[in-house]
Amino acid sequence: MAGLHLTDHPLIQHKISLMRDKNTGAKEFRELVSETAMLICYEATRDLPLKEVEIATPLAVAKTKIISGRKLAFVPILRAGLGMIDGVTNMVPAAKIGHIGMFRDDENCNVIKYYCKLPEDVAERDVIVVDPMLATGNTAVDAISEIKAAGVKNIKFMFIIASPQGIERLQSAHPDVDIYCGAKDDGLDENNYIIPGLGDAGDRIFGTK
Repeated sequence: MAGLHLTDHPLIQHKISLMRDKNTGAKEFRELVSETAMLICYEATRDLPLKEVEIATPLAVAKTKIISGRKLAFVPILRAGLGMIDGVTNMVPAAKIGHIGMFRDDENCNVIKYYCKLPEDVAERDVIVVDPMLATGNTAVDAISEIKAAGVKNIKFMFIIASPQGIERLQSAHPDVDIYCGAKDDGLDENNYIIPGLGDAGDRIFGTK
């Protein structure tokens, strides 16, 4: 069974605190999301395999290590997940990128899918799904089901903030998926928004409210 990985690095915690501040503007918020995604990605890729190679330095030949044997793809859940893509691809520039468009119907919390485009060779890749918030977990569960249907065997999910309910829902539906996040918050309000959270991540990233 996969597990929950809370990345409590001081830089991540500091940046999340700035994101929570309602006075943080869209430009700074976008930068913080990207930077935090980069830092969480550092932890999510810790198990990448290495192989030893010989590299000619200006002074000698060094026996050193490079990543080997795994191809990656990042899949943001639209639209808020787009805010994390620059950060993670800065860490892994060779990764391919897919997109899944889903949103939650606020009246009944049903998940509505409107777009899915994955790399042609996605079944041969390890996939890291990215979305800033894990609230009820319904969107995350459906997104992973969509990716598994494409033949992907190894999936991780990166969030910035997660609720206990969302973590439980995701782990129950997909116990083989590792979850990486920067903060586990108190819970959900009557509208299923994370408390204390940081508001609507998509609106704050794109400045639509």
